[in-house]
Amino acid sequence: MADFYQTGVVATLHRLVRTGHEALERGLLKYSAQRPIALVLPALYSEFEGEAMPRIIQELKHVKYLRQIVVTMDGADPAQYARARRMMSGLPQGVKFVWNNGPRVQALYDKLQENDLPVGGSGKGRSCWMAYGYVLASRESDVIVLHDCDILTYDRELLARLCYPVANPDINFEFCKGYYARVTDRMHGRVTRLLVTPLIRSLEKIFGHLPFLVFLDSFRYPLAGEFSMRADLARSNRIPADWGLEVGVLAEIYRNCAIKRVCQAELCDNYEHKHQPLCQGDPSKGLMKMAVDITKTLFRTLSAEGVVFTSGAFRTMQSAYVRTAEDTITRYHADALIDGLYFDRHEEEVAVETFVQAIRLAAESFTEDPLGAPLIPNWNRITAALPGFLDELKEAVELDNAEGAAG
Repeated sequence: MADFYQTGVVATLHRLVRTGHEALERGLLKYSAQRPIALVLPALYSEFEGEAMPRIIQELKHVKYLRQIVVTMDGADPAQYARARRMMSGLPQGVKFVWNNGPRVQALYDKLQENDLPVGGSGKGRSCWMAYGYVLASRESDVIVLHDCDILTYDRELLARLCYPVANPDINFEFCKGYYARVTDRMHGRVTRLLVTPLIRSLEKIFGHLPFLVFLDSFRYPLAGEFSMRADLARSNRIPADWGLEVGVLAEIYRNCAIKRVCQAELCDNYEHKHQPLCQGDPSKGLMKMAVDITKTLFRTLSAEGVVFTSGAFRTMQSAYVRTAEDTITRYHADALIDGLYFDRHEEEVAVETFVQAIRLAAESFTEDPLGAPLIPNWNRITAALPGFLDELKEAVELDNAEGAAG
């Protein structure tokens, strides 16, 4: 993506030269004295058994500007939790695990439920939210950075470019979203390419100029799992507990942050991670579930902005989406041909048909229950309702980690 154009309303920080990570890391080492940085890693235990996590650990051994690394782990029994801790034990930073399956953290989730503060079920949204709480409770970091743990092409430059816009006080952004190409012998990122962008542009055709849609359409990869933010935003942002997490985060940033303080940064030449199956016809898993959750989040966010959805609007939306998505496939076909990439037009059309089903299911769900499952409350609400909760969270995490170290 070697271009320098600024499009949309969000500042774009391009990767125009390939100078490596050294200069960025020297700057971050200086800036982190003023703005300490915490890296949050949402992980399933299975990712510690894959190819990506060992590579990430090796790269992190050489990163000196991080104050904290917080691994927020799901899907781990006691033996697996202990093994994951051993794998991270060689890192020079202060590494803490939030063991979401552990009895102490589970007791905290129960306490929230008992006090009418639902935080959803097990998943990335809830895990990230709890990790933010620990960072806030520890009072050690002013910047929170997050990336996924299945990145097969991970290197230190990706992390440095993600941290830099928020950590550098001279440019002073409050939120940075990562973006990148996802290409092997073919194009990936079907949910972004064939659902989110065509749907946003279809909604703009139907409802006209809506600032939130313009904001979303300014991001080159709105579903990227990598971002950095000032820690104060973690206090005020609510997030969905399902696959609508990335769109939900952007919606909260739109509400709580001035747009001139928001940017997106190109992180790397190419990005490769695990690929989800399409699961056509099964809205309970795979890209089909992801598409339904993302679309519901988008509908509910727009409704909160004052958009009125009628049955006619939903029918028109589906037609407009299909036409826009088909035009998008034609563009990507040409793009693939000029670069000599494999392109299966039938697979692309099947994906669009699947996403039409997802839009229909999301519309039905929204019509039946416009509010849907509540967002995870922000930390300001939690501390107002339970003033000592952050201290309890910090104690639970410290005890889990002390016992893990002793074991």
